[in-house]
Amino acid sequence: MVVPLRGPAGLFAPSCEAVVALAVDELNAAGGVLGREVVAEIVDGGDEPARVAEAVRRRVDTGAVQAVSGWHISSVREALVPVVAGRVPYAYPSLYEGGETRRGVYCGGETPDVQIAPALRWLRDELGVRRWFVVGDDYVWPHLSARAVRGFARRLGLDVVDEAFVALGAIDLPRLVDRVERAACDGVLMLLVGQDAVDVNREFARRGLDDRLVRFSPLMEENMLLASGADATANLFVASSYFRSMATAGAIDLLGNYVHLHGAGAPALSNAAESCYEGLHTLAALAARADSDRLEAWDAVADGTAYEGPRGTVEFRGRHAHQPVHLAVADGVDFDVLTTLPALAP
Repeated sequence: MVVPLRGPAGLFAPSCEAVVALAVDELNAAGGVLGREVVAEIVDGGDEPARVAEAVRRRVDTGAVQAVSGWHISSVREALVPVVAGRVPYAYPSLYEGGETRRGVYCGGETPDVQIAPALRWLRDELGVRRWFVVGDDYVWPHLSARAVRGFARRLGLDVVDEAFVALGAIDLPRLVDRVERAACDGVLMLLVGQDAVDVNREFARRGLDDRLVRFSPLMEENMLLASGADATANLFVASSYFRSMATAGAIDLLGNYVHLHGAGAPALSNAAESCYEGLHTLAALAARADSDRLEAWDAVADGTAYEGPRGTVEFRGRHAHQPVHLAVADGVDFDVLTTLPALAP
């Protein structure tokens, strides 16, 4: 399980590790995978991508691991795929920019066409937000998502008035927010990871910008709200396939089982952590349907593999998962789910 233990996304780690322990317990209580006990090892996905890939390569080469998953950014995925593709199954459950087609890679996360585009339409129709400033960390997911946003904007009659990309984990915060404050925008689309988004939230609140500008993020989870503070989350909208506050049976069961295992003082269950849970259950579902540990058999059955979980029905079409995506607004340090987003017509 490749999970960031440092850097801007390091604040996800405690809840990711805790939910991995729960998923492992659940799978083993059900007989394991192909009758074998599941054991999860955490690899630090917050290191430089090449070093993460080398750490995973060593484990694959020696047979120490038979599958790879976990929440990590696309730069790490790009380094990992050449190491694992065609050798061991790789369930990548994080939201990402889309387009992954390599053999043995099963993508379970949200992509801009089903996550960002419908949210922009809702914010246009319900709140009148038409002029957007795009702020992103300087790596593959924000850049390719921003490119997609420019296309969505043309279709939806929106304006992207400016874009700014900042060094991951090293934002010049005053300069960035000065630039946003001067822009003729109604909303800020945040393609920022972890602590970077937290710092922007705090600066927005300090300057009072949260009163006049909508913020929308496809990557904002419960730990980030806690770190931002309840006073820094006004007018903050988020799209995701899972929120801790969802009232579906699967989400309620996950939260109950999580608290039962770890206690009321457990790290905040979050949509980043839940992705790790999805990754492990994706691997188990594919193994069960293939009834084999051969990667060729997994690829052959991926299309149509489905299971019920905290997100509702997750069904793979090809090697990409399809599931409902919801829009929520921050309510202090939790989320109020507003609606399930209908897909944007092709």
